[in-house]
Amino acid sequence: MPEAAPSDAPKTEQGHLAFVPLEANPELLTTLAHKLGLSEALQFCDVYSLTEPSLLEFIPRPALALLLVFPVSTAYEEHRSTEDAARVEFDGKGDVDPLWFKQTIRNACGLMGMIHAMLNGPAREFITPDSTLDKLFKAAVPTGRADRVKLLETDEFIARAYGEVAVRGDTTAPDARDDVDLHYVCFVKDDKGRLWELDGRRKGPLLRKEGLNAEEDVLSPGALEIGPLEFLKRGGGDMRFSCVALTQG
Repeated sequence: MPEAAPSDAPKTEQGHLAFVPLEANPELLTTLAHKLGLSEALQFCDVYSLTEPSLLEFIPRPALALLLVFPVSTAYEEHRSTEDAARVEFDGKGDVDPLWFKQTIRNACGLMGMIHAMLNGPAREFITPDSTLDKLFKAAVPTGRADRVKLLETDEFIARAYGEVAVRGDTTAPDARDDVDLHYVCFVKDDKGRLWELDGRRKGPLLRKEGLNAEEDVLSPGALEIGPLEFLKRGGGDMRFSCVALTQG
């Protein structure tokens, strides 16, 4: 992977990289995914409802991964702190299922969600050989948490590709250093029927459910109930939720 830090990327007062927050726009997400090396056979699409079967029918199935964007409320932060208090920091060296990255780049949760979606589960089979994603996957597997952080922080191509896409949303992009109270989390199902919640702000990957059968995906009732719908229950009436699914076709 490249070892030259993106010198023109903004930084926080603490010296950490800061990215422009990524809009949950399927067209932008798909463009970035293809730039990084995901096959054009896959695309992101809007999920307009998690509870209405008639609206879920419009989503090509199976859904390979789900990105949930949610408001970071006091209730959520309390839940996160309580749940993480009993866990140790995940290192992940040599682990493939799941492949998890800690987030250190400010406002890069959208990128982290995409990387978790593309490098885990069935989407992994759609990575173009020798692409940026392919090189990232191969470099990340044998390393631990700290070195995986460096892979993302020093990759010039990822930073530039992200920067080109992030400013093209339908709404005015916030400044990279702004405080943003919306956050991305990724849900993927692995080939062992396990549902994972992958979030770079946590201490590691979270196993949310086991025993999903071959016909179930991340939009099946059993996965939604223990995953995204739990976030909605803690939303406290704040309706600033959105979802996009990674699909084929």
